[in-house]
Amino acid sequence: MGKNLVIIHGGGPTAVLNASLYGAVKAAKASGQVDHIYGANNGTGGFLKEDFIDLGAFSEEELGLLLATPGTAIGTSRDPIWQDDYEQMTKLIEKHHIGYVLFSGGNGTMDTCGKLHKALVQKGMDVKVMGIPKTTDNDIAITDHSPGFGSAARYMAASVQELCADVRSLPIHVVVMEASGRNAGWITASSALAGEKGYGPDLIYLPERAFDEDCFIRDVETLLRKKSGIVVVASEGLHDKDGNPIVKPVFKTERATYFGDVSSHLANLVIDRLGYKARGEKPGLLGRASIAWQSPVDRDEAVLAGRMACEAALEGESGKMAAFRRISDEPYKIEPFLADIDQVMMFERTMPDNFINEAGNGVTEEFLRWCRPLIGEALPDMISFNRLSGRKEGK
Repeated sequence: MGKNLVIIHGGGPTAVLNASLYGAVKAAKASGQVDHIYGANNGTGGFLKEDFIDLGAFSEEELGLLLATPGTAIGTSRDPIWQDDYEQMTKLIEKHHIGYVLFSGGNGTMDTCGKLHKALVQKGMDVKVMGIPKTTDNDIAITDHSPGFGSAARYMAASVQELCADVRSLPIHVVVMEASGRNAGWITASSALAGEKGYGPDLIYLPERAFDEDCFIRDVETLLRKKSGIVVVASEGLHDKDGNPIVKPVFKTERATYFGDVSSHLANLVIDRLGYKARGEKPGLLGRASIAWQSPVDRDEAVLAGRMACEAALEGESGKMAAFRRISDEPYKIEPFLADIDQVMMFERTMPDNFINEAGNGVTEEFLRWCRPLIGEALPDMISFNRLSGRKEGK
């Protein structure tokens, strides 16, 4: 009897998570080394319930649809994993003749990947466990960037470009766009790419910097002396100098925080303290579920990550994660490599200082050079014929 392979998804979906699934399944089928290719139905919870999807039963045409389908075709979860669960996993792996386990997810999922790898080694079981990076937040350590981020960045940049065109057309308010990212401001920062087409945000606030409401109001007030329509992009994870969220979270679990409405809070600050019309916008889940704004670079790299992790496991590697190393920005070139899972588990990668401007309300050209290739082809050109009227102080 040969060995079987199981793929487990964890955490929030992305626009290219299924592309990594596609890469892994195609590699497993092509190898001839795997009897059955299973997908855990709805993540680790499905695995523990022995709820498996036979991925080898689907046609090439059906598998091809994974490349243009957001979310995850096998389901995912944020199930907490306890020590006893790892013992149960090892038993199920033995019961179902599983020789290869692929985990696709973010920091928490890579932690699970590493702990299962160690549990199997401790038992002397010859099972290969590999990680496939996945996160829109781009906060996984070691790798230059993670599959899922490029598409989220493209969506954010394009949406802010469209928003800025709207505000320029009717410049009567301050609009605050809220971006996802618990502790890392990568998605928030990517909105700056909209400015390369002349429709970029005026202010950007990242969770890597303590947020000061007085400074924010001064920034807005200064801009209102020059223009009557302003676009601000702010991270959902903004916090004050003491580390407290600027808006009380509405719900918290062990790792997940459901933040309050930062965009509405900041808009209300403008209204209350400056007496100027303001509104908040919040794309929410739309930012990670858009195939219309999917980055082709992100999609292809997601396929590569899935294929590479699967092939590495089949070649005997274990306790590693597929990762990317940046070779150059222009022309864009990366080098795939395997990172030790111990270097990844629960380590959070945030925006470095050289990517954030001195005032803490924008990004640097260095960040733009780094981020630009990840969103794929350039955003569409736009045009405006109206002349913007300036504002005078006190108006």
